[in-house]
Amino acid sequence: MKKADTTAARRSPVVAGQFYTASPQKLRAEVEVFLQRGTKRSARTLLAMAPHAGYMYSGKTAGYTFGSCNLSNTIYLLGPNHTGRGAPVSVWSGGDWETPLGVVSINVEARKQLLATGSFFEADTLAHTNEHSLEVLLPFIQVTNPNATIVPIAIATSNQETLAFVGTVLAGALQQNPDSSIVVSSDMSHYISADAAKKLDTLALSYVQSVDAQGLLNTVARNNISMCGVLPMTAGLIACEALGASRADILEYTSSGAVTGDNSQVVGYAGVVIDRP
Repeated sequence: MKKADTTAARRSPVVAGQFYTASPQKLRAEVEVFLQRGTKRSARTLLAMAPHAGYMYSGKTAGYTFGSCNLSNTIYLLGPNHTGRGAPVSVWSGGDWETPLGVVSINVEARKQLLATGSFFEADTLAHTNEHSLEVLLPFIQVTNPNATIVPIAIATSNQETLAFVGTVLAGALQQNPDSSIVVSSDMSHYISADAAKKLDTLALSYVQSVDAQGLLNTVARNNISMCGVLPMTAGLIACEALGASRADILEYTSSGAVTGDNSQVVGYAGVVIDRP
């Protein structure tokens, strides 16, 4: 395990008690139940995509995804930037991250290597300070792989040159260190009917399934699909393409309507795993 970064302030949880319980005992028990839905794969996980809503809505799908993963010890954690603050490609520059389950160490060496590749990756904390998308996934990572270290990255740019650069650099990092995985945080369609969401999300996920980054980006834009993590997922798929992956497994698709019973305005959730070739 890489040494923890003790030179900068830790990130305290900002949505504990809202998106998930702040009680360590209840949180661990809840996550463990969610994880039981999945069966750990024998192949190492190259990329996983999981949703980041409140656990009552998306916890089952997130648990199925992480329970099916075989995550490495170094995790590049990619998510959207809901707040609009900070750098376009923001690499967390502060200290370790905390959840009610304890501390997750930042992989300082992996972070340094990303930041040394050029101006697209920027050291920043502003994009992450009040962003929930990565935090919500951390308890699942902590329970499935307590030794994991993370490199949190928030992506807010749709510039294709930038996304291609990010994906290519990540591919090089994963090739250099086989003990590394990408985890992407994303929900699918937002606030449309369950039928409309399923139709649009199935279309988007068809490109995810074939590991077609450009196809995903173009289809989401052309059809106005409100997949909040399409930008980090595009970068992640570019990395997977470069490493020779050709197929993703769509583990589950559901929506908030399955919980609330209201199918008139839902948010879609999907779990995805890509094995290392």
